Amino acid sequence: MVGLGLRREMLDELLAHTPKQIDFMEVAPENWLKLGGRFKKQFKTLTDANNFVCHGLSLSIGSPEPLDIEFVKSLKTFFDQYNIKLFSEHLSYCSGKGHMYDLMPIPFTEEAIAHVVPRIKQVQDILERQIAIENVSYYAAPGQQLSELEFTNTILEQADCKLLLDVNNIYVNSINHGYNAETFLLGLPSKRIAYGHVAGHYNEADDLIVDTHGADVIDPVWDLLDKAYQAHGVFPTLLERDFNIPSINTLTKELDIIHDLQNKQLCASSSQQLA
Repeated sequence: MVGLGLRREMLDELLAHTPKQIDFMEVAPENWLKLGGRFKKQFKTLTDANNFVCHGLSLSIGSPEPLDIEFVKSLKTFFDQYNIKLFSEHLSYCSGKGHMYDLMPIPFTEEAIAHVVPRIKQVQDILERQIAIENVSYYAAPGQQLSELEFTNTILEQADCKLLLDVNNIYVNSINHGYNAETFLLGLPSKRIAYGHVAGHYNEADDLIVDTHGADVIDPVWDLLDKAYQAHGVFPTLLERDFNIPSINTLTKELDIIHDLQNKQLCASSSQQLA
């Protein structure tokens, strides 16, 4: 399955015609929860006709402040209303005494794990479903005691949640922090992967990449996605594009690449089974 992140700029095009390359769509629920009028009707039309998942921006799972329980309850109502198949969030935080409007890194420590795991469990209990947690891009790791991989895997296991595998974030972090992207990829648990993300980024310098979702996916990220399918099997994968958004017809060219990589791996697996 191949998906596309839905932005309001895409509504008219997708309501007129949803390309066959799109098997599911993803939205940030915060952008749609309180909408009414025309946007609400358009959104309902799309969710009635297509599979949808949600990717949250403000759950702030790593925040030192208490969880916003009323917000989580509103998510449950929203998911039921629009038949949302899955909810994912970032392994990060975006609030303290106020909202920071950015995704801040959680310290890679045992203390942070002990803080985050029960919060994920609490959200899952309220929503009455497993959620997926995304490996995030980060630009500093203050007080680091564990590797990013150890930290991520421990939280997935202890919280018994799913993984949103962001391939671009692995590539970005591997450049920014000097580790081997393929080694990190191979170390993730296949059984936890719910779906994946690919996106473009911005090269600030040779050793600094900014995760922007504002450009085409580059070849090394496509290669890493190919390796992900080889290592973990084919999983649903979604293309993110948050700004500099081209026409849907242009975006479908990248969706075609995902389909081709998935079909390549499925064919290879079939051949191995027949051998």
